[in-house]
Amino acid sequence: MEILIWVGAAISVLGLLGLGYCILRVLRAKRAGLDEDTLRAEVAKVVPLNMGALFLSVIGLMLVILGIFFG
Repeated sequence: MEILIWVGAAISVLGLLGLGYCILRVLRAKRAGLDEDTLRAEVAKVVPLNMGALFLSVIGLMLVILGIFFG
């Protein structure tokens, strides 16, 4: 079950990288000085990516916990 732990850790890291990308993308949009409507549109584009990255992180952590539990 050790492989389950490593796979889960890798998936969690991918999710965390995705979350970091979302943060950077929104920060760049805020610093660009966009008007409110354009900024809202940009943030709305990032929300699905953010949810997907969060989902990957959670699934990865679940795999790690299962690997520890069954190992």
